[in-house]
Amino acid sequence: MSTPILCFVGRSNSGKTTLIERLIPQLVQAGYRVATIKHAGHGFDLDTEGKDSWRHKRAGADTVMVISKGSLAMFSDVSDEIKIEELRDRFLDHQIDLIIAEGWKSEGLPKIVVVRDQLGEVPVSQEGLLAVVSNKPMDLPVPCLDADDIASLTELITRRFPKRPEHEP
Repeated sequence: MSTPILCFVGRSNSGKTTLIERLIPQLVQAGYRVATIKHAGHGFDLDTEGKDSWRHKRAGADTVMVISKGSLAMFSDVSDEIKIEELRDRFLDHQIDLIIAEGWKSEGLPKIVVVRDQLGEVPVSQEGLLAVVSNKPMDLPVPCLDADDIASLTELITRRFPKRPEHEP
């Protein structure tokens, strides 16, 4: 069974990251193992100039991995944008209960739209729409939750994506 992916979508600065940051501890407290994937539409650079990994990448390595006890980071060139399902299948621990993705508004994946001003401020596929999070009440065919109601959001998510049974050692 593939790990479920739940996307949080909305315009820039709508509060997606803050909402996810507040949600994760509640899911962890409920026993979930959570992974996150962030879509950076305008590119990004995480490596620090002068560090060994930066030097390896600058020297021409296609992929650079940095590992220490308990942590792993990877920087890799990709020829095109990779589908989120491929990232899940290739790189994530299969004991993860839920992947929270920030972005992928046009995919048919389950999604929660974070709205600041009005629904429709960013075009979003209605396919897979589970809820809208907003500080303004809206009359919608899906639940509309207040951005501060993390408990209700957690309940909606845990009902929709039940935690996996414990894996045998």
